[in-house]
Amino acid sequence: MVILGIDPGTASTGFGLIKVKSKGGNIKTSLKCLGYGLIKTNPSFSSAERLKKINNELSKLIKKYQPKILAVENVYFFKNLKTAIPVSQAKGVILLTAAKNKIPVYEFTPLQVKLAITGFGWAKKGLVQKKTKNLLKLKEMPKSDDAVDALAIALTCFLKIFFKP
Repeated sequence: MVILGIDPGTASTGFGLIKVKSKGGNIKTSLKCLGYGLIKTNPSFSSAERLKKINNELSKLIKKYQPKILAVENVYFFKNLKTAIPVSQAKGVILLTAAKNKIPVYEFTPLQVKLAITGFGWAKKGLVQKKTKNLLKLKEMPKSDDAVDALAIALTCFLKIFFKP
């Protein structure tokens, strides 16, 4: 099963793909990172053009990797109202793209991601990134924070689905 994690944004949307293989009825499970990166939009584009690019690039990823689940960050608190609306618009496009492709969506807050990955809900971003790298056995840390965050969101989804308390 492939899980696509998304860290939404208008200028830069992070994505991360993990493959989950179950052996022996979930007793042994292996994880593999299939890829990660950014969907970047041009600042000179209109809002509509930026959202269209996010939709198009996300649709290509879905076609290529055929994820069974899409996990996205659910940010309900913003320090800056100026960024809240564009991020919410990007998230809306992501949800619509998933719905059009009949992919179930799971949403996780930053607190839930930190808790799932590190065991501590108020962990620093650097610790979440390091744990994500280790859990996925990545040779190097992705250069983009948004891509690492997307992988952490996908991992959180995996942990919540396969290891429910």
